[in-house]
Amino acid sequence: ELENQLTAKSKTLDELRQNLALNGSAEQTPEALTLRIAELHEMLDSTVSQVAELKTSMQSILEQWRVYDEAYAEVSLMTTRYLYCIDQCKRPVVSLEALENQVKTLQ
Repeated sequence: ELENQLTAKSKTLDELRQNLALNGSAEQTPEALTLRIAELHEMLDSTVSQVAELKTSMQSILEQWRVYDEAYAEVSLMTTRYLYCIDQCKRPVVSLEALENQVKTLQ
């Protein structure tokens, strides 16, 4: 959203510059030029504050992604360990005949 606003402000600035160039500075009254300069300063200040907001927002977003990446790596490692343990802890499949032989041996 901020990027769209910045793009719109930039286009408006370009239009104002083109209008100023087309009208010619000789035809402009000092009061009109002063007003345009004030408008341009106001737009510049607005753009600067929007860029500052965007930087702050982006830093926050990057920090959130960093936390997400760390948590994802930890969960991935834990999942891998869990699957390895399950694989290692499985009892081997034993047939009924083999179990009967073991029981006879134990008796």
